Amino acid sequence: MSSSTTVAGARLKTAGETAYRRASVAALPGGAFLEGLWETSDRTLEVRDPEDGVLLGTVCSSTPQDVRRAVAHIHRHLLDDEWPLRERREALDRAAVLLAEQSVRFSEIIAAESSKTINEAEREVRRCIETLRLSAAASSELVGETLGFEDSMAGANKIGWYSRKPVGIIAAITPFNDPLNLVAHKLGPALIGGNGVVLKPSGRTPLTGLAFVQLLLEAGVPTGRIAAIVSGPGVSEAIVTDPQVDLISFTGGPATADRIAAAAGAKKILSELGGNNATIVCADAEAATAAEAIVAGAFGVAGQNCLSVQRVYVHISLFDEVLEKVVAGTRALRVGAKMDRTTDIGPLISEAEARRVEAWVEEAKAAGATVRVGGQRHGAFYQPTVLADVPADARVIIEEVFGPVVSIMPFIQISDAIHAANASEYGLQAGVFTESIDLALAIADKLHVGAVVINETSDVRIDSMPFGGFKKSGVGREGVKHAVREMTEPKSTIIKLAEPATRWQQLTGTSERNAS
Repeated sequence: MSSSTTVAGARLKTAGETAYRRASVAALPGGAFLEGLWETSDRTLEVRDPEDGVLLGTVCSSTPQDVRRAVAHIHRHLLDDEWPLRERREALDRAAVLLAEQSVRFSEIIAAESSKTINEAEREVRRCIETLRLSAAASSELVGETLGFEDSMAGANKIGWYSRKPVGIIAAITPFNDPLNLVAHKLGPALIGGNGVVLKPSGRTPLTGLAFVQLLLEAGVPTGRIAAIVSGPGVSEAIVTDPQVDLISFTGGPATADRIAAAAGAKKILSELGGNNATIVCADAEAATAAEAIVAGAFGVAGQNCLSVQRVYVHISLFDEVLEKVVAGTRALRVGAKMDRTTDIGPLISEAEARRVEAWVEEAKAAGATVRVGGQRHGAFYQPTVLADVPADARVIIEEVFGPVVSIMPFIQISDAIHAANASEYGLQAGVFTESIDLALAIADKLHVGAVVINETSDVRIDSMPFGGFKKSGVGREGVKHAVREMTEPKSTIIKLAEPATRWQQLTGTSERNAS
């Protein structure tokens, strides 16, 4: 069945289905969490299913004063309350077990409030369980080493070591497209490192983040180590400018990151800012394998994935074959209701985003691009779209589409493909298809990105890998153990000892002269 015929029925919901979705989020105890308590007043911010606008629940509209209260509460507990590393590890291990037990509930919440199909939501929950386990295991990263005073002119009669200590309070600001696992990638490392954390989940998908905070508290995370505030006038600025916030971990767009950096001042900022990812298909590649991977990598979560395949450069000898197979694979995708397990692609996060993607494709068409499949919008749904003959200066080429659109272009010289791939302001990840390991490594060495995936597309992330990119794709690295290092600092302890003769006298009760 074609995507155009399935979209028409995607918005038909029975009263029973609506009640089922509402019930999946009904167990949340409040609309924000601060000062160790769930807030239930002023729950005026509505959360709706982007598929059909059904009201799922409400969360609190907070204030800058709420932010100050939340941060001050955590600051007091960091100063006064011990939370040993063993207990931190045990809490995160328990959280992984609890999430596995509650996986159905979390999958339903994710699918209800986000763009993800139920199948995609279940995969995210499984990944988050692994992220929590990796966070607990990262307790082994919190070690130091002795300082090499013996090999220093300034080291006479000194010994010392360094150990890793928490930076303090971390502001975790997360997006809508992975509302559970991206939260865990910030909270897990922050908590195992001994920090306190203030979570600001996306206002479009806050229910998942609040449910996750509830789970962490149930697992044994102290109430003095965590807060969650969704939104409200002045809230974002209050979080990033609070002088007691020591580190900001942000995932989102470059423009927002620039505003955060300008407002925050001299404090540590980790940012993951998206990508405009290229895949190169060389002349010796297997066309069917490459095409299948391109389709899978371009359209997951309706293309709302920082690792999505956006630009594909195919050697001219394989171009027609790869394009034909990508078009056929795309046409076979089913667009429809998120809770239908036969659905491949759900809606974008809002109709406004679908309209933006539609406008970008229309701009490309006006400049000479051809739509080989897709190119139609129905409300918040946008059909998976394959473009050819796209001008190099089209927005679908130079900016991050963050929607279900992929452009496929031919090349003759591999150097031209590398140059085109590197021409983007982003540098997150890239894919290369080739049977030659020598060629693969040569291309990988020339691509200015955070990761190059051989015989796969850019859409690959292992939760333990150092994740991040170059240029506008961000600052710093996520990936659990790497984030733990970013969220802790080395602290040195140095002891000046007495002169050797004095130490000998203290040890023996005699002087060296008397001993001789």
